[in-house]
Amino acid sequence: MVNSSEKLSPWSSRNAAELYGIDEWSSGYFGISAEGEVIVRAPTAEGETQVSLMEIVDGLQQRGLQMPVLLRLENLVDKRISTLNDSFALAIEASGYQGQYRGAFPIKVNQQSHVIAEIARFGERYNHGLEAGSKAELMIALATLKNRESLIICNGYKDPEFITLGLQARKLGFKCFFVVETLAELPHIIERSQALGIEPLIGVRLKLSTKVEGHWSEDSGDRSLFGLNTNELITVVDELRKANLLHCFQLLHFHLGSQIPNIRSIRAGVLEACRYYIELVAEGAPLGYIDLGGGLAIDYDGTSSTSGHSRNYSVQEYCIDVVEAIQECLDEHQIVHPTIVTESGRATVAHTAVLLFNILDVTHFEPTEPLGELPQDCHEMIQNLWHSLSVIKPANLQESYNDLLYYRDKIRDLFHSGDISLRHRALGENIYWAGMQKVASLVPQLKRVPAELESLQEQIADIYYGNFSVFQSLPDSWAIQQVFPVMPIHRLNEEPNRQAIIADLTCDCDGKLQKFAGPVGESKTLSLHPIRAGEEYYLGVFLVGAYQETLGDLHNLFGDTNVASVRINTDGSIDFVHEIHGDSIADVLSYVEYEPNALYQQFRQTAEQAVRDGIISVADRQQMLAAYSEGLRGYTYFEK
Repeated sequence: MVNSSEKLSPWSSRNAAELYGIDEWSSGYFGISAEGEVIVRAPTAEGETQVSLMEIVDGLQQRGLQMPVLLRLENLVDKRISTLNDSFALAIEASGYQGQYRGAFPIKVNQQSHVIAEIARFGERYNHGLEAGSKAELMIALATLKNRESLIICNGYKDPEFITLGLQARKLGFKCFFVVETLAELPHIIERSQALGIEPLIGVRLKLSTKVEGHWSEDSGDRSLFGLNTNELITVVDELRKANLLHCFQLLHFHLGSQIPNIRSIRAGVLEACRYYIELVAEGAPLGYIDLGGGLAIDYDGTSSTSGHSRNYSVQEYCIDVVEAIQECLDEHQIVHPTIVTESGRATVAHTAVLLFNILDVTHFEPTEPLGELPQDCHEMIQNLWHSLSVIKPANLQESYNDLLYYRDKIRDLFHSGDISLRHRALGENIYWAGMQKVASLVPQLKRVPAELESLQEQIADIYYGNFSVFQSLPDSWAIQQVFPVMPIHRLNEEPNRQAIIADLTCDCDGKLQKFAGPVGESKTLSLHPIRAGEEYYLGVFLVGAYQETLGDLHNLFGDTNVASVRINTDGSIDFVHEIHGDSIADVLSYVEYEPNALYQQFRQTAEQAVRDGIISVADRQQMLAAYSEGLRGYTYFEK
């Protein structure tokens, strides 16, 4: 219910869209309705259908899925695969390129069974394949892919068992490539293929000199961890020729990073790889595939820049530049255009998942009660602090800020020495926070902001406590300071007048979000609404479909969240096609080698001894055991 003062407010959903940058980072898949709720713009067979996230939240709650929930949107998986394949098809047609495109989704980006099944199903019409970096991932690919025209790209270190499995895939008719990452793998590939009588499809990963920007810059350049240098590449050619397997060398691979922000770096890498391609063809290798690996970036912060959280190009521009660069290089040497392969994982699934959670509590850094008259027996330092508050104005903000800090510290020293009471110290803290709030409110009036006052808004920002774990659901925000778009999913037709950071449920100082996508770049606080008594307040963290689930850990034994996959139909109805209840406390205890039944029996013995000792009654014992048993079955997150 919107009250009359909110109706008169000039704030609108359009203002909210600008504040949170949703039109910039969402690629058009999310927006804000006139009612102030975040909507999903879901591609369907007959166009686009809009559904409110709050409607989905209501459906989740009716199905017993409490917050936090990881929401997967099947329509967006389908759309992202179509966008990538259709964009390459358009670029190939426009340039007259004679080869084709094949995608391969890296399983490591999101290994969840339902996600991989969706990618295989939606990608089948495009012959979209999978990339496997381990034996386990190869087994997933072999069991999931039905289309034998889809590629299976085997990266990572490969032992004889891995190679044998891949060769069996070749025997089944799959186009399964072994990409040689180190020279030590080559003898195993040769030996296993000869022993089984199955010819392998072989690729080689290059170690390019091209450097890129962003978090994953170490994946590129001479000191990159993976790939072969020029001398090692010649050794591969010679060893394959000696084993009469040079005709199996059909793919050239390179990978410059998971999120490449600058299109010029991508083009430079392609041009450098093409020089290797030309020389290897001259050496007699019948190459027919060039694999760019991953790197197709997404715009996490909405700035369309070369920051590590963004990119300065679109999917279509990426495809055009790749196709034109390869064509430009190879046409000069009359070399047949190869099949272009990319292992775009982040760009395929990041948009498809949203972490939803509710806010449990808020800490404010402001007076806890209105300031009235000073008590008669106040210490001189409290009186000085009060005076400092009363004289604050734009002309003396720096001086006032200094005085507030000085007298607050003096009052704390007096408390430590026992010279003022707890109540008087609390009064001093109230006056101090009132002063800081007043200084912060006047800072925007200054033409030049002193350095100390630039971060004042961050110092007095609220702390909103979210029902989730950063370490379980958003590990990249902690590990590599990845910025994810965060915003309320409702009340967006009301102006959010609180500045906040977000803390999670873990007992860890790193368990927080304090970097946010803003309208002019990264911000250290987020605009949020005041919490209303008796009402839930929901936030969403967007673009979390890549890497976050698999990388999550059990910090404080917070387990996997509830998960729901939905399909939005043309008529706006929602199919809840897949539901997984998150880890119970018993589940996470078993992960760290506790046996829940044994714990229950140990607690039963403790309770029974308390009965014998006369501390509790038998009825108390039964209630305690029931509560303990119910707790083992409970959700690891906050339950209402």
